[in-house]
Amino acid sequence: MAVVGLVSLLSLCYNQNMTRYKAIISYDGFGFSGFQRQPQARTVQEELEKTLARLNSGQPVVVHGAGRTDAGVHAYGQVIHFDLPQARDVERLRFALDTQTAEDIDVIAVEEVADDFHCRYAKHSKTYEFLVDIGRPKNPMMRHYATFYPYELNIALIEEAIVDLVGKHDFTGFTASGTAVENKVRTITEATVEWDQKRNFLIFTFSGNGFLYKQVRNMVGTLLKIGNGRMPVGQIKRILAEKDRNLAGPTAAGNGLYLKEIRYEE
Repeated sequence: MAVVGLVSLLSLCYNQNMTRYKAIISYDGFGFSGFQRQPQARTVQEELEKTLARLNSGQPVVVHGAGRTDAGVHAYGQVIHFDLPQARDVERLRFALDTQTAEDIDVIAVEEVADDFHCRYAKHSKTYEFLVDIGRPKNPMMRHYATFYPYELNIALIEEAIVDLVGKHDFTGFTASGTAVENKVRTITEATVEWDQKRNFLIFTFSGNGFLYKQVRNMVGTLLKIGNGRMPVGQIKRILAEKDRNLAGPTAAGNGLYLKEIRYEE
């Protein structure tokens, strides 16, 4: 019992000396099988944990992410947190992480946060951006960074339909089948589409208090089908009302999706 008590006491002292850090990172998703660690696959989480272990004298460090981006999905402003023994100079830590992690990951900022901060569960909102290449011909340099759409589009129809996504709705009809999440009600505060005429890209932007698995990609796939005239402008309202995934369009490819920003409430 005395040995067990000593181990518990040492563990408690160790935990009390841990400092929690929040970091903003960006990454090129092309070379990753997603953010979350998985067996026999290259992931963002694994790359960061390998670097942090080196900076922590070989001791493992667990990285938590605010969102689990899928294979091929990119990020401008993903947020992570992790714990390290004792306090570190945040700029030196950021520089070490940035220069010693793989070149397709960039560490933008690091700050010390409260011990109870959790990047996933702290109240926040997310903004996603989705790029669609509508050029004729497509831009081969952007094949991993924008989803090519080879069909005719009436952008005015997309602009008319996209506003129906704004507000508090049950997004069951835009969720990938088989998701374990029971509550599918989310609030979208911004849903816009912009035509970049110089590059011939459509830029979709969605902001909200949370997004379901493949929700953004399913919304974009539906909006493109509306723009192509194969679905009526009122289809968004019908999908939200009937909560039927079969009424929505196909899932757009992940290469055009970017986690743009995560904003935390004070």
